[in-house]
Amino acid sequence: MTLTTLIIIGIVISIVFHFIGVYAGAKKIVWIAIALLWTGSISIAMNEISDKGYKALDKLRGKYEVTDALIRAAEPEVSLYEMMSIKKSFVEEKRKAAR
Repeated sequence: MTLTTLIIIGIVISIVFHFIGVYAGAKKIVWIAIALLWTGSISIAMNEISDKGYKALDKLRGKYEVTDALIRAAEPEVSLYEMMSIKKSFVEEKRKAAR
């Protein structure tokens, strides 16, 4: 799933929650909850990956030039979002090489 798809799903869910809040008469509470969910999601995406993630990153290193460039750009502290981009690049390059 791409980041764009996840953001679209988040927006749709936010709109659905908004209408639930309007129906229930609790718009302020629902919008506070939506803001907290978005803030938490962005915070998680921007957190640094764990040691296990760096080991997985080492396994991806050295196989494809494009992926290596992304790894070099993301270092020294790789976020979860950057790791997702690196893995996506690795899979795309692997598909190209298999053709």
